[in-house]
Amino acid sequence: MSSKLIAPLSVATVVSVVGMTIAAIVGVTRNNGGTVMMESNNPSPQNIIINAAATDMATRGPPKATNPCDGAKIQLDNVQCAAAAINGQLNGQSGANVTKGYVGDLDVDVEPIAEPYYKKGLCPVNVHWHEGAEHLSVGEYDEMGTGPTGKEEAHRALAGEVREGFQCRYYDENEDMFTKPYEWKHCVGMKVGQTYEVHWPHSAAGACGTTNQYQTPFYDGVFCNLDMETLVTLTPQQIASAVGVQAQIFTIVNDESYYYPNLMRGMIVDGEKGSDIAYYTGSTTGTSRDNEKCSSYAPITWQVDRKCHKISASSFDQLCADMKSQRDDMSDDLYAHGSRELVADEWAADNGKLL
Repeated sequence: MSSKLIAPLSVATVVSVVGMTIAAIVGVTRNNGGTVMMESNNPSPQNIIINAAATDMATRGPPKATNPCDGAKIQLDNVQCAAAAINGQLNGQSGANVTKGYVGDLDVDVEPIAEPYYKKGLCPVNVHWHEGAEHLSVGEYDEMGTGPTGKEEAHRALAGEVREGFQCRYYDENEDMFTKPYEWKHCVGMKVGQTYEVHWPHSAAGACGTTNQYQTPFYDGVFCNLDMETLVTLTPQQIASAVGVQAQIFTIVNDESYYYPNLMRGMIVDGEKGSDIAYYTGSTTGTSRDNEKCSSYAPITWQVDRKCHKISASSFDQLCADMKSQRDDMSDDLYAHGSRELVADEWAADNGKLL
């Protein structure tokens, strides 16, 4: 009995497993369509064709399965900052000034996690980034920083563009590393020379240590194992001790000497990177909030690297490839999100002084 299999001529690997006999005669002929016809006169062969050309191995994910975190986000609406403050219901907001020595004006009774999150049972549940820095660190990423976007365009959303935050001070239009184009394969809309603030939300209620750990939107990951009924029983301190964000600010360069792998796992801690951290409690960020509309997702811990660092474009592109290989669809985080305007002193927590 003859069996026929058609596979693309490119890179097809054929593995034949023979049941009762080890004798097989395989004939190979080429047709005009550029395929290879494989015929076997073995009475009971089992043929497995692996077509590597059909799959991008760099972004190949696990088998499809039910995502237990899908839709786990708990909806908490924004509030009017001033009204919430008057009622004593406003928690500190983010991104704030993290310059060493800065203290916000909002009196709060919670403390941030002051050690690595993993020591407290939190795991990263997402990674995403913002155009420019949402936080301010004078001398590192501030009003004096520059990038491929002109200063006159910075900090405001142009038609069809996201709002840009602060820039680092590295950019030099006369140096190739800041201007040489990079061929992006996985990230969307990224620019060499631009500053980005990367966020790694962490949660003690995430699907930690499982295939479903990383989620988009990040709220699904944060609330994966937490419902509203339980959330309302938690004190502000319990929330700040169970949810946190790492933030690190980078300028993208086209220079492989600045390559770092595996940005999925969290903030880079290596030498100067991750060595000067601001700890405080704040909120979620994004352009739906400002100094009139405040986030209700608070208080949460923030650990922000006060320094800006150069990183290769290929590091980010590898990150995007890794994101594509997750079980959950993270395509909505493959591009930069807009930056919230700097939090006013009156809405920034005063607990930075505790550390």
